[in-house]
Amino acid sequence: MSAELRAPGVFPGDAIYIGGHFRKGGGEAVESLFPADGTLNTIVHCASQEDVTDALKAARAALADPAWCDLLPHRRAAWLSRIADAIDKNKEYLAWLQSRDTGKTLRETTILVGSAADTMRYYAAVAETAEEAITPSRGPYLTLSRFEPIGIIGAITPWNSPIASDVQKLAPALAAGNAVILKPSPWSPLTSLALAQIIDETGLPKGLVSVLPGGAEVGSRLVEDPEIGRIVFTGGTTVGRKIAEVAGKRLVPVSLELGGKSPTIIRPDADLDLALAGVLFGIFSSSGQSCIAGSRLFVHRSLYETFRERLVAATGKLVVGHPFSERTQVAPMVHVDHRAAVERWVARAKEEGGKVLIGGARPEGADYDDGYYYLPTIIESLTNEAVCCREEIFGPVLILLPYDDDETLIAQANDNRYGLACGIWSKDIIGALALGRRITAGTVWINTYKQFSASTPFGGEKDSGIGREKGLEGMRAYMVQKSYYIDTSQAPHPWARSHETD
Repeated sequence: MSAELRAPGVFPGDAIYIGGHFRKGGGEAVESLFPADGTLNTIVHCASQEDVTDALKAARAALADPAWCDLLPHRRAAWLSRIADAIDKNKEYLAWLQSRDTGKTLRETTILVGSAADTMRYYAAVAETAEEAITPSRGPYLTLSRFEPIGIIGAITPWNSPIASDVQKLAPALAAGNAVILKPSPWSPLTSLALAQIIDETGLPKGLVSVLPGGAEVGSRLVEDPEIGRIVFTGGTTVGRKIAEVAGKRLVPVSLELGGKSPTIIRPDADLDLALAGVLFGIFSSSGQSCIAGSRLFVHRSLYETFRERLVAATGKLVVGHPFSERTQVAPMVHVDHRAAVERWVARAKEEGGKVLIGGARPEGADYDDGYYYLPTIIESLTNEAVCCREEIFGPVLILLPYDDDETLIAQANDNRYGLACGIWSKDIIGALALGRRITAGTVWINTYKQFSASTPFGGEKDSGIGREKGLEGMRAYMVQKSYYIDTSQAPHPWARSHETD
Protein backbone atom coordinates (compact mmCIF):
# COMPACT_ATOMS: atom_id res chain seq x y z
CA MET A 1 0.00 0.00 0.00
CA SER A 2 1.39 3.37 -0.92
CA ALA A 3 1.91 5.90 1.83
CA GLU A 4 -0.70 8.29 0.47
CA LEU A 5 -3.39 5.62 0.80
CA ARG A 6 -2.54 4.88 4.42
CA ALA A 7 -5.15 6.94 6.21
CA PRO A 8 -8.18 6.27 8.41
CA GLY A 9 -10.82 4.55 6.30
CA VAL A 10 -8.38 2.29 4.44
CA PHE A 11 -7.72 -1.30 5.49
CA PRO A 12 -4.67 -3.41 4.64
CA GLY A 13 -5.25 -5.52 1.57
CA ASP A 14 -6.35 -9.13 1.80
CA ALA A 15 -2.80 -10.40 1.96
CA ILE A 16 -0.16 -11.96 4.16
CA TYR A 17 3.47 -10.82 4.07
CA ILE A 18 6.26 -13.22 3.12
CA GLY A 19 9.77 -12.46 1.93
CA GLY A 20 9.06 -8.84 1.19
CA HIS A 21 5.90 -9.54 -0.80
CA PHE A 22 2.18 -9.39 -0.04
CA ARG A 23 -0.02 -12.21 -1.26
CA LYS A 24 -3.30 -13.92 -0.51
CA GLY A 25 -2.97 -16.48 2.26
CA GLY A 26 -3.73 -20.10 1.57
CA GLY A 27 -5.72 -20.62 4.77
CA GLU A 28 -9.25 -19.87 5.87
CA ALA A 29 -11.02 -16.57 5.20
CA VAL A 30 -11.73 -14.63 8.39
CA GLU A 31 -14.04 -11.65 8.73
CA SER A 32 -12.55 -8.73 10.61
CA LEU A 33 -15.44 -6.97 12.37
CA PHE A 34 -15.55 -3.63 14.17
CA PRO A 35 -16.42 -4.47 17.80
CA ALA A 36 -18.31 -1.19 18.25
CA ASP A 37 -21.10 -2.09 15.80
CA GLY A 38 -20.30 -5.43 14.20
CA THR A 39 -19.71 -3.93 10.76
CA LEU A 40 -17.22 -5.55 8.40
CA ASN A 41 -13.73 -4.09 8.31
CA THR A 42 -12.38 -6.47 5.68
CA ILE A 43 -11.81 -10.16 4.99
CA VAL A 44 -8.41 -11.65 5.63
CA HIS A 45 -7.29 -14.93 4.11
CA CYS A 46 -5.05 -16.43 6.77
CA ALA A 47 -1.82 -18.30 6.21
CA SER A 48 -1.48 -22.01 5.52
CA GLN A 49 1.27 -24.51 6.29
CA GLU A 50 2.62 -23.95 2.77
CA ASP A 51 2.86 -20.25 3.54
CA VAL A 52 4.93 -21.06 6.63
CA THR A 53 7.25 -23.15 4.47
CA ASP A 54 7.77 -20.19 2.13
CA ALA A 55 8.37 -17.82 5.05
CA LEU A 56 11.04 -20.17 6.43
CA LYS A 57 12.74 -20.28 3.04
CA ALA A 58 12.72 -16.48 2.81
CA ALA A 59 14.12 -16.19 6.34
CA ARG A 60 16.96 -18.61 5.58
CA ALA A 61 17.93 -16.62 2.52
CA ALA A 62 17.84 -13.32 4.40
CA LEU A 63 20.01 -14.63 7.22
CA ALA A 64 22.60 -15.93 4.75
CA ASP A 65 22.78 -12.62 2.87
CA PRO A 66 25.88 -10.59 3.82
CA ALA A 67 23.66 -7.50 3.63
CA TRP A 68 22.28 -8.68 6.98
CA CYS A 69 24.48 -11.36 8.50
CA ASP A 70 27.63 -9.22 8.17
CA LEU A 71 25.91 -6.01 9.24
CA LEU A 72 27.50 -4.30 12.21
CA PRO A 73 25.28 -3.73 15.26
CA HIS A 74 25.10 0.04 14.79
CA ARG A 75 23.85 -0.56 11.24
CA ARG A 76 21.10 -2.83 12.54
CA ALA A 77 20.31 -0.07 15.00
CA ALA A 78 19.84 2.32 12.09
CA TRP A 79 17.19 0.02 10.60
CA LEU A 80 15.28 -0.08 13.87
CA SER A 81 15.42 3.70 14.13
CA ARG A 82 13.98 4.01 10.62
CA ILE A 83 11.16 1.65 11.53
CA ALA A 84 10.46 3.70 14.67
CA ASP A 85 10.28 6.87 12.60
CA ALA A 86 7.92 5.19 10.14
CA ILE A 87 5.64 4.06 12.98
CA ASP A 88 5.54 7.63 14.29
CA LYS A 89 4.81 8.97 10.81
CA ASN A 90 1.83 6.61 10.54
CA LYS A 91 0.68 6.82 14.16
CA GLU A 92 -2.74 8.27 13.37
CA TYR A 93 -3.48 5.50 10.93
CA LEU A 94 -2.14 2.72 13.16
CA ALA A 95 -4.13 3.97 16.15
CA TRP A 96 -7.32 4.15 14.10
CA LEU A 97 -6.74 0.71 12.62
CA GLN A 98 -6.06 -0.91 15.99
CA SER A 99 -9.27 0.58 17.36
CA ARG A 100 -11.17 -0.85 14.38
CA ASP A 101 -9.35 -4.14 14.91
CA THR A 102 -9.78 -4.57 18.67
CA GLY A 103 -12.42 -2.09 19.85
CA LYS A 104 -9.96 -0.30 22.12
CA THR A 105 -10.42 3.42 22.61
CA LEU A 106 -8.55 5.68 20.24
CA ARG A 107 -6.91 7.27 23.27
CA GLU A 108 -5.42 3.92 24.30
CA THR A 109 -4.35 2.79 20.84
CA THR A 110 -2.58 6.11 20.27
CA ILE A 111 -0.54 5.46 23.42
CA LEU A 112 0.21 1.90 22.29
CA VAL A 113 1.49 3.08 18.90
CA GLY A 114 3.77 5.59 20.59
CA SER A 115 5.01 2.86 22.91
CA ALA A 116 5.79 0.62 19.94
CA ALA A 117 7.92 3.34 18.34
CA ASP A 118 9.71 3.92 21.64
CA THR A 119 10.44 0.20 21.99
CA MET A 120 12.02 0.15 18.52
CA ARG A 121 14.21 3.11 19.46
CA TYR A 122 15.21 1.54 22.76
CA TYR A 123 16.43 -1.63 21.07
CA ALA A 124 18.21 0.42 18.45
CA ALA A 125 20.18 1.93 21.33
CA VAL A 126 20.72 -1.48 22.95
CA ALA A 127 21.99 -2.98 19.68
CA GLU A 128 24.45 -0.13 19.26
CA THR A 129 25.80 -0.09 22.80
CA ALA A 130 25.58 -3.66 24.14
CA GLU A 131 29.04 -4.94 25.00
CA GLU A 132 30.64 -8.35 24.94
CA ALA A 133 33.26 -9.34 27.48
CA ILE A 134 36.79 -10.57 27.88
CA THR A 135 36.51 -13.04 30.73
CA PRO A 136 39.05 -13.90 33.45
CA SER A 137 41.31 -16.78 32.49
CA ARG A 138 44.29 -18.80 33.71
CA GLY A 139 47.55 -19.28 31.90
CA PRO A 140 48.32 -18.01 28.43
CA TYR A 141 44.72 -18.02 27.20
CA LEU A 142 42.70 -15.01 26.16
CA THR A 143 39.06 -15.91 26.80
CA LEU A 144 36.05 -14.01 25.64
CA SER A 145 32.29 -14.41 25.47
CA ARG A 146 30.30 -13.34 22.44
CA PHE A 147 26.59 -13.21 21.69
CA GLU A 148 25.36 -14.33 18.28
CA PRO A 149 21.87 -14.44 16.73
CA ILE A 150 19.81 -17.60 17.13
CA GLY A 151 18.46 -17.59 13.57
CA ILE A 152 14.73 -17.81 12.85
CA ILE A 153 12.31 -16.75 15.60
CA GLY A 154 8.68 -17.88 15.78
CA ALA A 155 6.61 -15.13 17.44
CA ILE A 156 2.95 -15.66 18.34
CA THR A 157 1.02 -12.63 19.59
CA PRO A 158 -2.48 -12.13 21.06
CA TRP A 159 -5.47 -10.14 19.92
CA ASN A 160 -5.71 -7.64 22.76
CA SER A 161 -2.68 -5.38 22.07
CA PRO A 162 -1.27 -6.37 18.68
CA ILE A 163 1.14 -3.55 17.91
CA ALA A 164 2.66 -3.46 21.38
CA SER A 165 3.05 -7.25 21.54
CA ASP A 166 4.36 -7.45 17.96
CA VAL A 167 7.07 -4.84 18.43
CA GLN A 168 8.00 -6.17 21.87
CA LYS A 169 9.16 -9.29 20.02
CA LEU A 170 10.24 -7.90 16.66
CA ALA A 171 12.49 -5.15 18.02
CA PRO A 172 14.83 -7.21 20.25
CA ALA A 173 14.88 -10.11 17.79
CA LEU A 174 15.94 -7.86 14.89
CA ALA A 175 18.38 -5.97 17.10
CA ALA A 176 20.03 -9.30 17.88
CA GLY A 177 20.36 -10.09 14.16
CA ASN A 178 17.58 -12.67 13.70
CA ALA A 179 14.74 -13.16 11.25
CA VAL A 180 11.17 -13.28 12.61
CA ILE A 181 8.03 -15.06 11.48
CA LEU A 182 5.16 -13.30 13.27
CA LYS A 183 1.76 -14.93 13.73
CA PRO A 184 -0.88 -12.46 14.94
CA SER A 185 -4.30 -13.59 16.10
CA PRO A 186 -6.97 -14.00 13.39
CA TRP A 187 -9.24 -11.91 15.63
CA SER A 188 -7.04 -8.82 15.18
CA PRO A 189 -4.64 -9.20 12.24
CA LEU A 190 -4.98 -5.79 10.63
CA THR A 191 -2.52 -3.78 12.71
CA SER A 192 0.17 -6.44 12.25
CA LEU A 193 -0.32 -6.39 8.48
CA ALA A 194 -0.12 -2.60 8.45
CA LEU A 195 3.09 -2.83 10.45
CA ALA A 196 4.46 -5.19 7.80
CA GLN A 197 3.65 -2.60 5.13
CA ILE A 198 5.45 0.08 7.09
CA ILE A 199 8.50 -2.10 7.71
CA ASP A 200 8.58 -3.05 4.03
CA GLU A 201 8.70 0.59 2.98
CA THR A 202 11.77 1.22 5.13
CA GLY A 203 13.72 -1.15 2.88
CA LEU A 204 14.58 -3.71 5.54
CA PRO A 205 16.13 -6.72 3.74
CA LYS A 206 13.40 -8.98 2.42
CA GLY A 207 12.63 -12.11 4.38
CA LEU A 208 13.72 -10.86 7.78
CA VAL A 209 10.10 -10.27 8.76
CA SER A 210 7.09 -12.29 7.64
CA VAL A 211 3.58 -11.75 9.00
CA LEU A 212 1.24 -14.74 8.84
CA PRO A 213 -2.16 -14.27 10.47
CA GLY A 214 -3.61 -17.64 11.34
CA GLY A 215 -4.97 -20.02 13.87
CA ALA A 216 -3.77 -23.16 15.62
CA GLU A 217 -2.49 -24.82 12.43
CA VAL A 218 0.00 -22.03 11.74
CA GLY A 219 0.93 -21.67 15.40
CA SER A 220 1.60 -25.39 15.77
CA ARG A 221 3.84 -25.39 12.70
CA LEU A 222 5.92 -22.53 14.09
CA VAL A 223 6.28 -24.30 17.42
CA GLU A 224 7.15 -27.70 15.96
CA ASP A 225 9.31 -26.83 12.96
CA PRO A 226 12.99 -27.68 13.57
CA GLU A 227 14.13 -24.54 11.76
CA ILE A 228 12.57 -22.29 14.41
CA GLY A 229 15.34 -21.57 16.89
CA ARG A 230 13.29 -19.80 19.53
CA ILE A 231 9.56 -19.58 20.30
CA VAL A 232 8.05 -16.48 21.91
CA PHE A 233 4.38 -16.49 22.83
CA THR A 234 1.96 -14.15 24.54
CA GLY A 235 -1.48 -15.55 25.25
CA GLY A 236 -3.46 -17.97 27.37
CA THR A 237 -1.92 -20.39 29.84
CA THR A 238 -3.56 -23.49 28.34
CA VAL A 239 -1.95 -22.90 24.95
CA GLY A 240 1.28 -21.81 26.67
CA ARG A 241 1.54 -25.17 28.43
CA LYS A 242 1.19 -27.02 25.12
CA ILE A 243 3.91 -24.84 23.57
CA ALA A 244 6.20 -25.48 26.54
CA GLU A 245 5.67 -29.22 26.19
CA VAL A 246 6.68 -29.19 22.51
CA ALA A 247 9.59 -26.84 23.19
CA GLY A 248 10.79 -29.13 25.96
CA LYS A 249 10.80 -32.13 23.66
CA ARG A 250 12.69 -30.11 21.05
CA LEU A 251 15.05 -28.57 23.63
CA VAL A 252 14.43 -25.18 22.05
CA PRO A 253 14.37 -21.97 24.12
CA VAL A 254 10.93 -20.53 24.78
CA SER A 255 9.50 -17.39 26.34
CA LEU A 256 5.89 -17.47 27.54
CA GLU A 257 3.95 -14.43 28.75
CA LEU A 258 0.67 -15.92 29.92
CA GLY A 259 -2.37 -15.17 32.03
CA GLY A 260 -2.88 -13.46 35.35
CA LYS A 261 -5.24 -13.00 38.26
CA SER A 262 -3.42 -10.07 39.74
CA PRO A 263 -4.14 -8.88 43.28
CA THR A 264 -4.53 -5.19 44.04
CA ILE A 265 -4.15 -4.24 47.71
CA ILE A 266 -5.53 -1.26 49.62
CA ARG A 267 -3.60 -0.92 52.89
CA PRO A 268 -5.07 0.93 55.90
CA ASP A 269 -2.92 4.04 55.27
CA ALA A 270 -3.65 4.30 51.53
CA ASP A 271 -4.53 7.59 49.86
CA LEU A 272 -8.06 6.60 48.89
CA ASP A 273 -8.39 9.13 46.06
CA LEU A 274 -5.19 7.84 44.48
CA ALA A 275 -6.18 4.22 45.09
CA LEU A 276 -9.65 4.68 43.64
CA ALA A 277 -8.35 6.09 40.37
CA GLY A 278 -5.68 3.40 40.14
CA VAL A 279 -8.05 0.51 40.82
CA LEU A 280 -10.53 1.72 38.20
CA PHE A 281 -7.78 2.07 35.62
CA GLY A 282 -6.20 -1.24 36.55
CA ILE A 283 -9.30 -3.31 35.91
CA PHE A 284 -11.58 -1.37 33.56
CA SER A 285 -9.16 0.14 31.06
CA SER A 286 -8.96 -2.06 27.95
CA SER A 287 -12.38 -3.35 29.11
CA GLY A 288 -10.44 -5.67 31.41
CA GLN A 289 -8.94 -7.48 28.40
CA SER A 290 -5.44 -7.40 29.80
CA CYS A 291 -3.27 -10.11 31.32
CA ILE A 292 -2.15 -7.69 34.04
CA ALA A 293 -5.65 -6.47 34.95
CA GLY A 294 -6.01 -5.96 38.70
CA SER A 295 -8.93 -8.35 38.95
CA ARG A 296 -8.79 -9.27 42.66
CA LEU A 297 -9.08 -6.28 44.99
CA PHE A 298 -8.11 -6.85 48.63
CA VAL A 299 -9.25 -3.99 50.87
CA HIS A 300 -8.35 -3.77 54.56
CA ARG A 301 -11.50 -4.38 56.58
CA SER A 302 -11.21 -1.03 58.35
CA LEU A 303 -11.71 0.68 54.96
CA TYR A 304 -13.86 -1.90 53.26
CA GLU A 305 -17.32 -0.38 53.50
CA THR A 306 -16.14 3.16 52.82
CA PHE A 307 -14.03 2.18 49.84
CA ARG A 308 -16.68 -0.17 48.45
CA GLU A 309 -19.23 2.64 48.45
CA ARG A 310 -16.86 5.03 46.69
CA LEU A 311 -15.73 2.37 44.22
CA VAL A 312 -19.26 1.41 43.19
CA ALA A 313 -20.27 5.05 42.79
CA ALA A 314 -17.21 5.84 40.66
CA THR A 315 -17.71 2.75 38.52
CA GLY A 316 -21.27 3.83 37.80
CA LYS A 317 -19.95 7.10 36.38
CA LEU A 318 -17.54 5.47 33.92
CA VAL A 319 -18.46 6.24 30.33
CA VAL A 320 -19.14 3.11 28.30
CA GLY A 321 -19.17 3.99 24.64
CA HIS A 322 -17.77 4.13 21.15
CA PRO A 323 -13.99 3.73 20.94
CA PHE A 324 -13.62 6.89 18.84
CA SER A 325 -15.33 9.12 21.40
CA GLU A 326 -12.95 11.15 23.56
CA ARG A 327 -15.30 10.64 26.52
CA THR A 328 -15.24 6.85 26.39
CA GLN A 329 -13.47 5.07 29.23
CA VAL A 330 -14.80 1.53 28.68
CA ALA A 331 -15.03 0.43 25.05
CA PRO A 332 -16.54 -2.73 23.55
CA MET A 333 -15.00 -6.16 23.91
CA VAL A 334 -13.00 -7.57 21.03
CA HIS A 335 -15.42 -10.26 19.84
CA VAL A 336 -18.99 -11.35 20.42
CA ASP A 337 -17.78 -14.80 21.52
CA HIS A 338 -15.45 -13.28 24.10
CA ARG A 339 -18.27 -11.19 25.57
CA ALA A 340 -20.32 -14.37 25.85
CA ALA A 341 -17.46 -16.02 27.75
CA VAL A 342 -17.33 -13.11 30.22
CA GLU A 343 -21.09 -13.36 30.71
CA ARG A 344 -20.70 -17.03 31.57
CA TRP A 345 -18.06 -16.17 34.18
CA VAL A 346 -20.38 -13.64 35.84
CA ALA A 347 -23.17 -16.23 35.90
CA ARG A 348 -20.73 -18.65 37.50
CA ALA A 349 -19.85 -16.08 40.17
CA LYS A 350 -23.53 -15.72 41.04
CA GLU A 351 -23.83 -19.49 41.33
CA GLU A 352 -20.89 -19.44 43.75
CA GLY A 353 -22.70 -16.95 45.97
CA GLY A 354 -21.30 -13.75 44.54
CA LYS A 355 -23.29 -10.54 44.82
CA VAL A 356 -23.14 -8.18 41.83
CA LEU A 357 -22.79 -4.66 43.23
CA ILE A 358 -22.87 -2.97 39.84
CA GLY A 359 -22.84 -4.03 36.20
CA GLY A 360 -23.20 -7.70 35.40
CA ALA A 361 -25.09 -7.02 32.17
CA ARG A 362 -24.90 -5.44 28.74
CA PRO A 363 -25.61 -1.71 28.59
CA GLU A 364 -29.01 -0.79 27.24
CA GLY A 365 -29.75 1.63 24.41
CA ALA A 366 -29.55 1.92 20.65
CA ASP A 367 -25.88 2.95 20.79
CA TYR A 368 -24.98 -0.45 22.22
CA ASP A 369 -27.30 -2.82 20.37
CA ASP A 370 -24.90 -3.88 17.62
CA GLY A 371 -21.60 -3.74 19.48
CA TYR A 372 -19.93 -6.12 21.93
CA TYR A 373 -20.36 -3.96 25.03
CA TYR A 374 -20.40 -5.10 28.65
CA LEU A 375 -20.81 -2.99 31.75
CA PRO A 376 -18.00 -2.59 34.29
CA THR A 377 -18.84 -5.14 36.96
CA ILE A 378 -17.98 -5.46 40.66
CA ILE A 379 -18.74 -8.64 42.60
CA GLU A 380 -18.41 -9.29 46.35
CA SER A 381 -19.29 -12.04 48.83
CA LEU A 382 -17.00 -14.58 47.18
CA THR A 383 -14.19 -16.33 48.98
CA ASN A 384 -10.70 -16.42 47.55
CA GLU A 385 -11.33 -20.13 46.84
CA ALA A 386 -14.18 -19.40 44.42
CA VAL A 387 -13.46 -20.35 40.81
CA CYS A 388 -14.02 -16.76 39.68
CA CYS A 389 -11.32 -15.65 42.11
CA ARG A 390 -8.88 -18.19 40.77
CA GLU A 391 -9.36 -18.16 36.99
CA GLU A 392 -8.69 -15.37 34.51
CA ILE A 393 -11.94 -13.79 33.29
CA PHE A 394 -10.23 -11.33 30.92
CA GLY A 395 -13.04 -8.82 31.05
CA PRO A 396 -14.28 -5.80 33.04
CA VAL A 397 -15.04 -7.84 36.15
CA LEU A 398 -13.57 -7.03 39.59
CA ILE A 399 -13.82 -9.32 42.61
CA LEU A 400 -13.87 -7.38 45.89
CA LEU A 401 -12.39 -9.08 48.97
CA PRO A 402 -11.78 -7.82 52.55
CA TYR A 403 -8.67 -8.75 54.57
CA ASP A 404 -7.71 -8.32 58.21
CA ASP A 405 -3.91 -8.56 58.43
CA ASP A 406 -0.83 -8.87 56.25
CA GLU A 407 -0.26 -12.55 56.92
CA THR A 408 -3.77 -13.48 55.79
CA LEU A 409 -3.46 -11.11 52.84
CA ILE A 410 -0.16 -12.58 51.64
CA ALA A 411 -1.48 -16.12 51.95
CA GLN A 412 -4.57 -15.31 49.92
CA ALA A 413 -2.79 -13.17 47.32
CA ASN A 414 -0.29 -15.97 46.67
CA ASP A 415 -2.90 -18.74 46.81
CA ASN A 416 -3.38 -18.67 43.05
CA ARG A 417 -1.74 -20.43 40.14
CA TYR A 418 -0.86 -17.11 38.52
CA GLY A 419 1.93 -14.72 39.45
CA LEU A 420 2.04 -11.92 36.90
CA ALA A 421 1.47 -8.59 38.64
CA CYS A 422 0.41 -6.90 41.86
CA GLY A 423 -0.65 -3.41 42.88
CA ILE A 424 -0.15 -1.95 46.38
CA TRP A 425 -1.67 1.31 47.59
CA SER A 426 -0.02 2.73 50.70
CA LYS A 427 1.65 5.90 52.01
CA ASP A 428 4.22 3.69 53.75
CA ILE A 429 6.61 2.98 50.87
CA ILE A 430 8.99 0.92 53.02
CA GLY A 431 6.09 -1.21 54.22
CA ALA A 432 4.75 -1.55 50.66
CA LEU A 433 8.19 -2.68 49.43
CA ALA A 434 8.37 -5.25 52.22
CA LEU A 435 4.92 -6.51 51.28
CA GLY A 436 5.83 -6.60 47.59
CA ARG A 437 8.80 -8.87 48.32
CA ARG A 438 6.43 -11.45 49.76
CA ILE A 439 3.95 -11.40 46.88
CA THR A 440 4.69 -13.86 44.08
CA ALA A 441 4.55 -11.66 40.99
CA GLY A 442 6.81 -10.57 38.15
CA THR A 443 5.84 -6.91 38.52
CA VAL A 444 4.78 -4.95 41.60
CA TRP A 445 3.31 -1.47 41.21
CA ILE A 446 3.17 0.82 44.25
CA ASN A 447 0.68 3.70 44.15
CA THR A 448 0.29 3.24 40.39
CA TYR A 449 -0.75 0.52 37.95
CA LYS A 450 -0.13 -0.66 34.36
CA GLN A 451 2.96 1.48 33.87
CA PHE A 452 5.75 0.16 31.65
CA SER A 453 9.23 0.93 30.44
CA ALA A 454 11.05 -0.72 27.54
CA SER A 455 14.16 -0.87 29.73
CA THR A 456 12.47 -2.73 32.62
CA PRO A 457 12.04 -6.52 32.31
CA PHE A 458 8.48 -7.87 32.23
CA GLY A 459 7.17 -11.38 32.79
CA GLY A 460 5.49 -13.66 35.26
CA GLU A 461 5.93 -16.55 37.64
CA LYS A 462 4.07 -19.83 38.12
CA ASP A 463 1.35 -20.23 35.45
CA SER A 464 1.92 -16.66 34.28
CA GLY A 465 4.86 -17.73 32.19
CA ILE A 466 8.55 -18.33 31.67
CA GLY A 467 11.24 -15.76 30.90
CA ARG A 468 11.28 -11.99 30.63
CA GLU A 469 10.81 -9.50 27.81
CA LYS A 470 12.19 -5.94 27.57
CA GLY A 471 15.47 -4.57 28.86
CA LEU A 472 18.98 -5.58 27.81
CA GLU A 473 18.26 -9.20 28.70
CA GLY A 474 15.25 -8.99 26.38
CA MET A 475 17.68 -8.79 23.46
CA ARG A 476 20.09 -11.35 24.90
CA ALA A 477 17.20 -13.83 25.00
CA TYR A 478 17.29 -13.82 21.19
CA MET A 479 20.99 -14.68 21.11
CA VAL A 480 23.25 -17.62 21.88
CA GLN A 481 26.31 -17.10 24.03
CA LYS A 482 29.55 -18.53 22.63
CA SER A 483 32.91 -18.70 24.42
CA TYR A 484 36.31 -18.42 22.72
CA TYR A 485 39.76 -19.48 24.01
CA ILE A 486 42.81 -18.05 22.26
CA ASP A 487 46.21 -19.48 23.16
CA THR A 488 48.73 -16.63 23.15
CA SER A 489 51.75 -18.77 24.07
CA GLN A 490 52.36 -20.24 20.59
CA ALA A 491 53.63 -23.36 22.37
CA PRO A 492 52.40 -26.91 21.65
CA HIS A 493 49.69 -28.17 23.95
CA PRO A 494 51.16 -29.96 27.01
CA TRP A 495 49.43 -33.18 26.02
CA ALA A 496 51.27 -33.15 22.72
CA ARG A 497 54.62 -32.51 24.44
CA SER A 498 54.08 -35.40 26.84
CA HIS A 499 53.92 -37.79 23.88
CA GLU A 500 57.12 -36.62 22.23
CA THR A 501 59.73 -39.32 21.67
CA ASP A 502 63.51 -39.06 21.43
